[in-house]
Amino acid sequence: MKLREPMPELEGATEWLNGQVTKDELIGEKPTLFHFWSISCHLCKEAMPQVNQFRDDFEDKLNVVAVHMPRSEDDLDIEEIKKVASEHGIIQPIFVDSELKFADALENQYVPAYYVFDKEGKLRHFQAGGGGMKMLEKRVNRVLNEVEKA
Repeated sequence: MKLREPMPELEGATEWLNGQVTKDELIGEKPTLFHFWSISCHLCKEAMPQVNQFRDDFEDKLNVVAVHMPRSEDDLDIEEIKKVASEHGIIQPIFVDSELKFADALENQYVPAYYVFDKEGKLRHFQAGGGGMKMLEKRVNRVLNEVEKA
């Protein structure tokens, strides 16, 4: 997916945990961060405290949606997804993408991966991998500053 392309519809979830959101609910007032993770991904679990900190620090300014993307058959167990999400404090909505429909819409192949959309729903930043949380924070802050100036 290229920068400035519009956010795809949030379709194809095999299940939603912690509440469901729609594209229409995410666009308009606040930017959105999607973070892709998997129960079998060690780097995802390591990054989760920082993602949760983002969620809490920017609670009033940023939508945060977790996307569980399986890497193998073992990652399809919904009870295990619920358990790991609870253990790691994931209280934001979780789009369970067991059929990879949302991942395909974003052309995403990675966990962890982060997509930042501005309040109009245009992609502004993408990054994958375990590091780079400082860069992600910079990009989120840049998009948030645009909102405050508007």
